[in-house]
Parts: sequence; C-alpha cells; structure tokens
Amino acid sequence: MTREELTLTIQTRKRAEKLTWKQIASAIGAASPILTTAALLGQMRLTDDEAAKVVELLGLGDEERSLLTEVPYRGSLAAGPPTDPLIYRFHELVQVYGTTWKALIQEEFGDGIMSAIDFDMQMERQPDPKGDRVKITMSGKFLPYKRY
Repeated sequence: MTREELTLTIQTRKRAEKLTWKQIASAIGAASPILTTAALLGQMRLTDDEAAKVVELLGLGDEERSLLTEVPYRGSLAAGPPTDPLIYRFHELVQVYGTTWKALIQEEFGDGIMSAIDFDMQMERQPDPKGDRVKITMSGKFLPYKRY
C-alpha cells in the first residue's frame, strides 16, 4: 500500500463512520486536531501509540499502522497555483502579503525565517454578525541565517 492509497482509505473509513477530524483526534488523544489531520492526510507522522489508536478506530491493519509512523514526503500539492478555491486563497494570501510578512518579520527579528518545523497552529470559528470568520493563529520559531 502507498501513502496516497492509505490517505484514500482513511477518508473512506472516516466518511463511512461519520466521524469528523476533531473526533478522530480526540479519540486518539492527540494534542492538536490540525497535526492529526495533517498526519492522516499524509503530511505529518503519528507516534506508535497514536497510530495504534487510529488502526483500532478505523479498522486498519499493521501495514497501515507502519505507514502512519513513517516520515512522510511532505508537500503533496501539484506545482503551480492550487485549483481548489480554499487552498488557492492561502496561495493568494502569500502572493499578496508574502513580501509584507517577510519585511515585517525580518525588520523585527533580523535576517532569517519562521520555522514550519518548530511550529504551532490553531484554528477557530470567530462569530461575527456579518458572517462567521475563520481565525488561524500560526506561531513558528524564528531561525536566523547563520554566517560562516
């Protein structure tokens, strides 16, 4: 089984069991539904204990358990702008605000990057009379470029 096939199997079982990603994360005791969802979609890895709970919850086997704990090949989107409208909006945010974020982060912290490895993210619904809003908070460790 490939990791892509496992992702499709997980999505099929999730749908059949009428589970949400948050319910799955809660059932396996994961710290973050975002990290758990990313792992189940093939972009992160689970611990052995988390993988065992997913296997039990979704009726998977040993091969699937092993795949869930392997270091994944990250970055599954095709080259070029994404075609899914929601994902495209994130691409659009980077296209419009990327240079601004870079300028402001580097002005505040210096020459470096925000880590996507030492990283936290939260997502919540923010009620608004004009229509609920999506609030995403990202926090990444600043890594300065090293001079050598």
